[in-house]
Amino acid sequence: MGEVLLAVVAEGLSGRSYHDATDVHERTALDVERDRGPKGRLPEGGLGFRIQRYGFTDWAQMFTARQNVALRTFADLLSEVKDTVAEDARQRTWLDNSDISLADGGTGATAYGEAIATYLAFVIDRCTPRWCSFTAWHNGGEKIEQVFRRQAISMNWDYPEANPFSGSTGNWSGQVDWVTKCIEHLPARGTAVVEQRDAATRVSNAGRCVVSTDPPYYDNVGYADLSDFFYVWLREGLGSIWPDELATLLTPKADELIADPSRHGSRADAYLHFESGMEGFFRAVASVQDESAPATIFYAFKQAETTNEGRSSTGWETFLQGILNAGLAVTATWPVRTEMTGGLRHVGRNSLASSVVLACRPLPADAQLETRGGFVAALRAEMADAVAVLQAQNIAPVDLAQSAIGPGMRIFSRYAKVVEADGKSMGVRTALQLINEVLGETLSNEIAELDAESRFALTWFEQFRYGAGAYGDADVLARAKDTSVAGVVEAGIAISDDRGVRLLERTGLEQDWSPKTDYRRTDWEATQHLIRRLEESESEAAHLLGELGGVGDRARQLAYLLYSVCEKKDWAEEAGAYNGLIAAWPSLKAAAIGSDDRQQRLM
Repeated sequence: MGEVLLAVVAEGLSGRSYHDATDVHERTALDVERDRGPKGRLPEGGLGFRIQRYGFTDWAQMFTARQNVALRTFADLLSEVKDTVAEDARQRTWLDNSDISLADGGTGATAYGEAIATYLAFVIDRCTPRWCSFTAWHNGGEKIEQVFRRQAISMNWDYPEANPFSGSTGNWSGQVDWVTKCIEHLPARGTAVVEQRDAATRVSNAGRCVVSTDPPYYDNVGYADLSDFFYVWLREGLGSIWPDELATLLTPKADELIADPSRHGSRADAYLHFESGMEGFFRAVASVQDESAPATIFYAFKQAETTNEGRSSTGWETFLQGILNAGLAVTATWPVRTEMTGGLRHVGRNSLASSVVLACRPLPADAQLETRGGFVAALRAEMADAVAVLQAQNIAPVDLAQSAIGPGMRIFSRYAKVVEADGKSMGVRTALQLINEVLGETLSNEIAELDAESRFALTWFEQFRYGAGAYGDADVLARAKDTSVAGVVEAGIAISDDRGVRLLERTGLEQDWSPKTDYRRTDWEATQHLIRRLEESESEAAHLLGELGGVGDRARQLAYLLYSVCEKKDWAEEAGAYNGLIAAWPSLKAAAIGSDDRQQRLM
């Protein structure tokens, strides 16, 4: 495929000015020496890649000829900078004239020059995703958005090309400023040891230590494949300074701990590779974690449901189960607002808002067994105080349920196992359900009886009514309610699109809904459909209540809760709908019973 210059954006007296491209502009843009790009081929498959199907096979093809020349020129200049800085450093009295390299632990003039070259290579790394033919133009900000607006590389037909020597968007000096700010915040003294090794092996050999980790998340990100975008240019500029770290043409990938079906033959085998590898890593953490502090594990996995043997499972549940299987006890879970908002990365896509930090300690060797009843009793005895502490800490409502999992999991995971009535060990899914039930009792004795999707909808309604909220907030809340955003959408009560996540209004629900045919029936639907039919006629609502049977009582319970929310929010019209349902309930119940009696006589 070829390239056509469409326009030129220039700096004007009052901001950006836009101009048609002339023949001179186009000749200047395209008449550039080619074949100056980096070596290396794109992965044939892999997570987060979509451009191979359009004919892109090499990393160099992701850059225009002019961009390849610019990046190669800057990379080639690193060697010259290194020598110039080292020679200048030799004239300084505070540095020795040692020729020991930085890679070998040197601290003299040679290592100093190599350090400056390494920092400048990081500047090139920041330029690379901005000097690429897969960038995008941010219309509102009138600026260039880099390639990694999300953790993937997707086909992009129109792209802006930055001028490295301008004082505007995507320029070289701006990236130097960013790296400089980072260096200014680094400690001036002290040392660290960085090793490129298998994580489980590294932890096992560490002795007593404190571990903090941000592990990979299943099949969300193809880290190694995507890192080659930067690696191929680092290798161009730093190959002689870091020969061991940059010895391979591309990054190693065979043992990478992600669930990539293209490497393992099937999704099931890919998940087995990931889950067994993560459990092995966490076992290593449990064996070395110092008792003076907890291990901290960051978790920002976007929820999705998978099905195994007819049973749906969320990544959050599987992740927690793996940690417990490894011999770690979860002592706390805290949501931390780690994700930046704004920019094209968050436009038209479902972005996370928070990471969840799990605090874990090795399970004591003398941990005892407990029964289901004993576990529930412990939850009821301890959860109220724990929730009071969370509220005193001013935890946001959308994060409260997620935070409350921490005290519950602390109770659950302090036992060697919780034994069910049939003698089997209780799993995390059941524990989460019980934790949510007791949390519901603590917050309101009525909420706990609702299904997971309705509990989500109740909290989401209180926050946004029928307006859209950020997907990240919805994901955190859904995970805390032991469901997922996809599950809520599949249940037919919400929509997730480029505006965010929003609950469907009653008029937007399925018109011919029946609880007998809906395989994922929710209390929320029952309540809303009862109100809608009541607005049509009392007999229609009574007929539906008869179909609902005992589930109808939960619909009435939810109507009470929703009325309370609407009253608190001063949503008078919406409150009236729930009040009307509650007021009509005795007559609806009587009509439903009468209809059922008549049906029984006919049979």
